[in-house]
Amino acid sequence: MVQFYKSVLVALGLFSVAHSSLIDIDLDLDLSTDNGCCPQRNEASRKEWGELTPSQRIDYTDAVLCMQKQPQHLPREEFPGVRNRFDDFVATHINYTLHVHYSGLFLPWHRHFLWLWETALRDECGYTGHLPYWDWPKWDNDLAASPLFDCSESSLSGDGEYNPGEQSIQGGSQTLPPGTGGGCVRCGPFKDMELHLGPFSRNLASTTEIPAPGFDYNPRCFNRSLNNFVSSNYNNETIVDRLLSSTDIIDFQTVMDHWPPRPDGVLGPHGGGHFSLGATLQDLFASPQDPAFMLHHAMIDRLWSIWQNKDAKNRNAINGTNAILNPPTGKLVTLDMEMEFGVLDRPRTIGEAMDPTKDGYCYSYT
Repeated sequence: MVQFYKSVLVALGLFSVAHSSLIDIDLDLDLSTDNGCCPQRNEASRKEWGELTPSQRIDYTDAVLCMQKQPQHLPREEFPGVRNRFDDFVATHINYTLHVHYSGLFLPWHRHFLWLWETALRDECGYTGHLPYWDWPKWDNDLAASPLFDCSESSLSGDGEYNPGEQSIQGGSQTLPPGTGGGCVRCGPFKDMELHLGPFSRNLASTTEIPAPGFDYNPRCFNRSLNNFVSSNYNNETIVDRLLSSTDIIDFQTVMDHWPPRPDGVLGPHGGGHFSLGATLQDLFASPQDPAFMLHHAMIDRLWSIWQNKDAKNRNAINGTNAILNPPTGKLVTLDMEMEFGVLDRPRTIGEAMDPTKDGYCYSYT
């Protein structure tokens, strides 16, 4: 899919395949926890959803539901679609989408975004656990049977109602089969959930500013469509192993965004996770409206941290620009470049987000 966007940008003269701003910076930094910043015994452990007990899973979804009842911080007159604290996070993601996807900001920006979400759950909704993650290969062949999407009260809800009119998915040059749902979710903890923002078109090739509907209020049901074809082809163990065997950050990013790992690849594991759950998570701008978003990106952050720690002194690397698809007009990312989070937090530098055991972070993954 990203290759489709890229090919259109090339045709429009907005993107150069040989763009010289794609750089690789290696840093001599120690990612171990024995650094005085995050004592090992005090380190938070983020666990896979299936490792949590049912009551621990319900604690998490209760906290998410709590966020949907807390008052928003963004002003209603400027952001009419933001109706609660949960929506603050969705709107923030919308606002920075054109900078933090398929760019050098993708990994560090989302790392801090997840940490802000986890912190808000704990500080504002009394959650005592930590952010779980979705280990894709464990459930890639049967999403509906997984503890994440089995529709039980301890799940993230499941499939949407079957919609016989659901269309196939166009991913780059390949047409992917539709999922098994397509309608409103009617089971599990999020069966009554209402979406307020979006949806946004997938055609982002010539987008330079947030397209319609922007931050308009558009109430509708939570839509989902489980797609085992996508998950089994783009989120399997082979792809995860290939990602972790990447030789440098450019290779890592390429595999993350494309599979096979070449410019004409269709979806990488990042896109695979989004496209395996249907329209809500497929919406590049407003995808945090699906509660699975945070767990999907926690898995991405987990794999990035594992990859970094395989060669800690040489893999704290950055690559790309601060604009989607790294156009020639984008600015090269540097450790001192600030990332913005709007109402959620003060600006943070990329350098502050490079190590999950420093600069205020203190977590690892099981």
